[in-house]
Amino acid sequence: MSIEIRLADEDEVPVVTLTGRLDGFGSQQLETGLKEIVRDDTRSVIISLGGVDYLSSAGIRVLLGLKKRLKQRDGTLALINVRDFPRSVLEMSGFLKVLDIYPTLQEAQVACRVKPSEEGVLFGVRHPSFIVDGVTYAIEPGSPKTASLIVTGDLIKVLQSDITAQDIRTLGFKEADYSLGLGALGKNAEDAMPLMGEMITLHGSMVYVPTDGHFTPDFFTPVKDTGEVKIFTGFDVRLSGPFHELFAFETSRENGVSLAEIYSAIFTLARARRTDFHGIISLVIWGVVEGVISSEIIHSPLKGHAPSNHKSIMDPENYNNWNDTNREPRYRGDTLVSFGYGIDLSGDLSAFSSKDLDSLHYIHPENKGKATMYLHNHGVVFRNTPFDSKFELSRQVKTIAGEGEFVDMRHLMDETRLRRAKIGVSYISSIERQEIR
Repeated sequence: MSIEIRLADEDEVPVVTLTGRLDGFGSQQLETGLKEIVRDDTRSVIISLGGVDYLSSAGIRVLLGLKKRLKQRDGTLALINVRDFPRSVLEMSGFLKVLDIYPTLQEAQVACRVKPSEEGVLFGVRHPSFIVDGVTYAIEPGSPKTASLIVTGDLIKVLQSDITAQDIRTLGFKEADYSLGLGALGKNAEDAMPLMGEMITLHGSMVYVPTDGHFTPDFFTPVKDTGEVKIFTGFDVRLSGPFHELFAFETSRENGVSLAEIYSAIFTLARARRTDFHGIISLVIWGVVEGVISSEIIHSPLKGHAPSNHKSIMDPENYNNWNDTNREPRYRGDTLVSFGYGIDLSGDLSAFSSKDLDSLHYIHPENKGKATMYLHNHGVVFRNTPFDSKFELSRQVKTIAGEGEFVDMRHLMDETRLRRAKIGVSYISSIERQEIR
């Protein structure tokens, strides 16, 4: 007999109601169902056993496994409505006092409830806080050292599909903790060039979407970087320097907070608070997804692939032939690690030359004067990597990139939404352009 699983979100804690037998088969079904219910930011779960009249060691094993996972997150597994036979099984097996059983749903909710954020307190840590558009951002200071963006390659050549072998640079895994751009892995440049697609590096790991028509990301994390395996790139932007501040937020909004809102909030706060803000920031984000909206190029932008109309691959006439865009939100409840940068087009950018700015962004002539900011972000989706903002950001990114359950990698659209995150913010003082070698 199968087990029926019903889910309700009450008081911000999932309530799972089970009906049927928690025998070997039913326990397998429950274990599968819990993988969808327990997201990377789920701290506590309430399970109602009022409809369960049979329990065996198989079911106990699943419950104990869930309790262990939630305990690692400082959370709780609460059981309610436990009937006589399952209670007897728990008592005879020695687990009646190991599992937390409550007489009512209300008492279980009190035990599981995560305390709401006070002003300046997020994830149990007190920091100065600011509210922007209804979202509270807690901020802790970082390093005072300057940060730069180092640009390799020519963005215009990418947009015009004009890349040749002379435009390819090799990038070592040790060279960039955080970077994004266009790249591929291969034995040599000739092998890699036809597959160059959206790329990101995260603390020694490289992930990219080969332009082979399968839209399946590939990745490599060397245990030891001997220098023999190289990343081949036609365009790359990497961060050189520290985080100046660390932002954290969590929201009860049903649809979370978009990347555009996050950048806009940081721009707003930076204009009012930071003398080192010159209109450009880079963000490293570790958070829990509400919905990923994404896009990636379909073809490697080589000279031989250029559109016959000689227009940009982003031109409306060419866009659909060159870009695969997914506007259906995906990966709710999974972990996102991203790197990107944003330019406040409405602010003062006089600290940078027009040539340097052009190396980072491109706006279609018809849109000039309309856009208030330009964002460029790539992200990797992982699963079963519990979110805990007490961890140091870069150390946790490195751990997730090396050990996390890899799911996907995409170029993130500005509408991508998060429901909580820890963010490393670097205020960019200079743009450095490297020659191809």
